Amino acid sequence: MKKKASEKKEKKTKIHEIETVREGSIAWELELSPGDQLISINGQAVEDIFDYQYLTHEEYLELLVRKPDGEEWELEIEKEYGEDLGLEFASGLMDEYRSCRNRCIFCFIDQMPEGMRDTLYFKDDDSRLSFLQGNYVTLTNMDEEDVERIIRYHLSPINISFHTTNPELRCRMLNNRFAGEALKKVDRLFQAGIVMNGQIVLCKGINDGEELKRSIEDLTRYVPQLESLSVVPVGLTRHREGLYPLVPFTRQDAREVLEIIHGWQKRLFQEQGTHFVHASDEWYILAGEELPGEETYDGYLQLENGVGMLRLLEEEVETTLQELSLASCQTKDGRAEGARRLSIATGLLAAPYLAKHMERIREQFPYIEVQVIPVRNAFFGEQITVAGLLTGQDLAAQLRDRDLGEELLLSQHLLRRGEDVFLDDMTVEQLQKTLQVPITIVKSDGKALVRAVTGKKS
Repeated sequence: MKKKASEKKEKKTKIHEIETVREGSIAWELELSPGDQLISINGQAVEDIFDYQYLTHEEYLELLVRKPDGEEWELEIEKEYGEDLGLEFASGLMDEYRSCRNRCIFCFIDQMPEGMRDTLYFKDDDSRLSFLQGNYVTLTNMDEEDVERIIRYHLSPINISFHTTNPELRCRMLNNRFAGEALKKVDRLFQAGIVMNGQIVLCKGINDGEELKRSIEDLTRYVPQLESLSVVPVGLTRHREGLYPLVPFTRQDAREVLEIIHGWQKRLFQEQGTHFVHASDEWYILAGEELPGEETYDGYLQLENGVGMLRLLEEEVETTLQELSLASCQTKDGRAEGARRLSIATGLLAAPYLAKHMERIREQFPYIEVQVIPVRNAFFGEQITVAGLLTGQDLAAQLRDRDLGEELLLSQHLLRRGEDVFLDDMTVEQLQKTLQVPITIVKSDGKALVRAVTGKKS
């Protein structure tokens, strides 16, 4: 590596301010600092994160960087292919976030109450977030240049919200006259070998029944590039005044949905060795049916959509318990060494499953007492049962007068990504002061859960 100063005239190119430099990284060794600006890589302007990630994969790079005093550095870098430079930028996308052009009849953001932080009302439909964070896109916000860059850089996977393959119905559901035409972009991605995952948000009486059968059949022709398709029920909050009149699914509805999905799973596994289409955990709970075996989930490709999350948690809990040994003994005061009294608060959906896991833990660690407290979602409405949409104020109101023991465990799913705040802006610290009990945030996997409950870190 080498660097040299150069005097250059101002270029009319997009520049990107460096926010952090990871210690020990290539950029750190080159003495780059927060506040420096990246101008180009290998003489090419960097439009956004797509360009940056593709261009920096190479083994030899020439970076043009501008320092705060206006001096420009030309940096020559030799590195391993794909090795990260250690830079993060003021904007994660290195560009403005693209807002959604649709007005979907099932949009969850439209069902949120007023008075929350502005960022919670932003509707993204950005293919770059699909690649970086796993967000789902409808394709209506993706232009030809976006498609070409995905293909040129071979960016995978791209997650797509299909909802239906009926073009006319899709236009009505998304309230976008281009929504049906946008589906043709899937053909381009498929032909280029781009890996995709899909989802269908199911609305009763609209895209279920025969329409669901049609959508699944249409989408099977994209296998194996389309690795998986999840079917999730629409989430309905109590804040739907003036919105499209959607209604919740019944137990019988859920059983009919599962019958369709299971039929296709059996057929596709016989024909192509993949189950492909998967029902989210909510369908099984609503239908009162047992969760499928682990092998049915094809490697858990859609955990973020609640597909297989409960099954995986059970498998991880059991595996971790088998790794741990019973290590409790009586002390002089008669209390077992390692005895603990804990509480876990979660949504109505997961509560019965967590309670079952706690009983299993107590079989092996009988001196540990854990109560699982199901928390109703008064903020969004009781139709919303997932833990990830619980608010701090609901937790505070329903836990305030409970004996929570020595510690309260909460899943990281209850917090906004990378922050210690709930959806309603209450912080973990504020909730802790309200409840007067230590709160521990636990990662969402079974191993972390068992170790948090037992206190065994290794």
